[in-house]
Amino acid sequence: MKSVIQRVTDASVSVDGERVGHIAKGLLVYLGIEKGDTEETLVWLCSKITKLRVFSDSEGKMNLSLKEVDGSLLVISQFTLCANLHKGNRPSYNEAADPEEASFLYEKALETFRELGFPVEKGIFGAHMHVTYTNDGPVTLALEA
Repeated sequence: MKSVIQRVTDASVSVDGERVGHIAKGLLVYLGIEKGDTEETLVWLCSKITKLRVFSDSEGKMNLSLKEVDGSLLVISQFTLCANLHKGNRPSYNEAADPEEASFLYEKALETFRELGFPVEKGIFGAHMHVTYTNDGPVTLALEA
């Protein structure tokens, strides 16, 4: 399981020209589900993301978590994070979970973030999406589980 996490001042996702998700201050999370990923791993990853101290405190140090800044999450399923780029020039997606399993775990991630007490917006699984955001910092982190 792979994720790319961006601290944002705002983020939105659109499908076919219609905005389907939007947050103000918070985290934009791209989530790649790989073959063999489990619900247990997913729950750990979601918990870890919400506890990351990546927001600035009054002294300008990254010391505050999502909860401490009343932030939200925009979670986008992104199988391209699972690409293998080592051979040739065309990405191989052999390690990406099949769509049925990936969709199940993506929905489980949304549910887990909500159970942890966070407002969550989302894209549409499998759709061609346009994601617009303002990366704050910029702060971009990669987390694998």
